[in-house]
Amino acid sequence: MSTAALPQARSWHLRGTVLPQGGVRDLWITNGVVAPGPVPGAVTLASDCWIMPGLVDAHCHIGLDSHGGTTMDTARAQARTDRDAGTLLIRDAGSPIDTHELDHEADMPRIIRAGRHIARPKRYLRHYGVEIETGQLVDEVTRQARRGDGWVKLVGDWIDRDLGDLAPLWDPDEASMAIAAAHAQGARVTAHCFGEQSVAELVGAGIDCIEHGTGMSDEVIAAMAARGVALVPTMINLATFPDIARAAEAKYPRYASHMRALFEGHLPMLRAAREAGVAIYAGTDAGGTIHHGRIGDEALALAQLGDHEFALGAASWRAREWLGATGLEVGDSADLVVYGADPREELEVVRRPQLVLLRGVPQQQSALR
Repeated sequence: MSTAALPQARSWHLRGTVLPQGGVRDLWITNGVVAPGPVPGAVTLASDCWIMPGLVDAHCHIGLDSHGGTTMDTARAQARTDRDAGTLLIRDAGSPIDTHELDHEADMPRIIRAGRHIARPKRYLRHYGVEIETGQLVDEVTRQARRGDGWVKLVGDWIDRDLGDLAPLWDPDEASMAIAAAHAQGARVTAHCFGEQSVAELVGAGIDCIEHGTGMSDEVIAAMAARGVALVPTMINLATFPDIARAAEAKYPRYASHMRALFEGHLPMLRAAREAGVAIYAGTDAGGTIHHGRIGDEALALAQLGDHEFALGAASWRAREWLGATGLEVGDSADLVVYGADPREELEVVRRPQLVLLRGVPQQQSALR
């Protein structure tokens, strides 16, 4: 890959293999969008390279850390870390703070928000979500649908300390009414689900997406495929299950055993979901205890479920289409990542973008070489 130094310019040119189509193309960029070319005066940024639409982290938390809500400056730094890793579109799967002011900052990745997590008292991590009682779900889902950008996030299950194991938070009939209320607001609903019961009940209630999904049965997988229910497995989050089990062993041995069993079965189960036709997308779950900027790690983990192109699509063009974002056609916003080797052959390079353009502006000048 060859690149040029970055003079002051408004128009750019790149020549390389553009994915997913795979052919060599000239990309001309002016005023932030992909333009028909050639564009007079455009500066060539890169050639002999591989170009992809900007990466997508479909389960990320901007403005959240292990203690709850952060300052806006911390949220901004989190977003920049993701951007520099190539993530130019984020579906924020729940944040205690309102980060809409970042939408007015040109160097911030695009963010699609799900409002706040919706949980019941003492049935989720402290200071993360809004906590409500049974019977209040429809009203709260309606409120969060208006607060977000077309998504609502439920906590589908969590440890029940009296039971000593995972258990659903919501009555299926109330969940069904709440999902219908979100749909009436033009919003889709997703849910955190580790165990078997919650995912089965919420898929039956008409949910649009499942996060994690380690408890999916063959019947639930078939229903998800038939109904178009998406899955964001957060592979690097699932890798923490043995540590979670180890920490819980002394006080909650039943829960610990359950989490180990979910971990041990997750790869064949997720492969079965992919083979059944469930749409799977990349999400890191960054923002709680997982560091930002790990979309490349998530893509590598997703390759365990299929081939490299499957993983790349889950983290780029298929996820962008699912979330209503553009690609790299004439008139599209110039949100793209550039690599010095073919990620279909060397998937590890997705961890190291050599150039990131957001809204047609280079964001990683120091990475050019």
